[in-house]
Amino acid sequence: MKNTFLSIAIIFLALSGKSQSKEFAGAMGEALGQYASCKTVADMQALGNRFGLIANAEKSEWLPLYYHSHCYILMSFMEPTDAKKKDEYLDEAEKSIEKILALAPNEAEVYVLQGFCYTARLVVNPMERGQKYSMLSSQSLGKALAMEPGNPRAKVLKLQNDMGTARFFGNDPSEYCGQAKELLAKWDDFKPKSPLYPNWGKDQAEGLVKGCPETK
Repeated sequence: MKNTFLSIAIIFLALSGKSQSKEFAGAMGEALGQYASCKTVADMQALGNRFGLIANAEKSEWLPLYYHSHCYILMSFMEPTDAKKKDEYLDEAEKSIEKILALAPNEAEVYVLQGFCYTARLVVNPMERGQKYSMLSSQSLGKALAMEPGNPRAKVLKLQNDMGTARFFGNDPSEYCGQAKELLAKWDDFKPKSPLYPNWGKDQAEGLVKGCPETK
């Protein structure tokens, strides 16, 4: 507990001075490095709350809010059975997304995140939510791709949605395998704007390719 409070104090002290860019990058980089060690919902929530602390200290920065929201979206997927908890996590994610849209309305990654959140809402109850949230997710991802046509996260989420829709209606999702393979092959060609920008999703592209019949 002492270590937790000490970490919180260090974050606020590091970000409280006039020359903040270096300290902000350091705090963000340290937090981003903890993603790989998150094995449980509690781990992910602790990390999300850490990003929340940074966001509270740096109110003009959108990236801490982005990762706070991203953590809570991932928590909804990690929660095994409790639909109410899943929705509560997504409620928190959406609060941050609303703030990000005000801070960075011209960032494609924001709409990718929004599309991801809508997909998570759909997954909680596909039968009742499929039509509404598949449309909302498609709209958000469409905005992202219009702003940044090469964005691999927008592409992989769109592919996941398209393949999931195909399965739902009893169609063969393998028609999208060519797109999935091409996306994975070119994934590393897309360079984020900075080391702090989102860079996730390659494992999801790999999962799509592994699921294709000819690669089993």
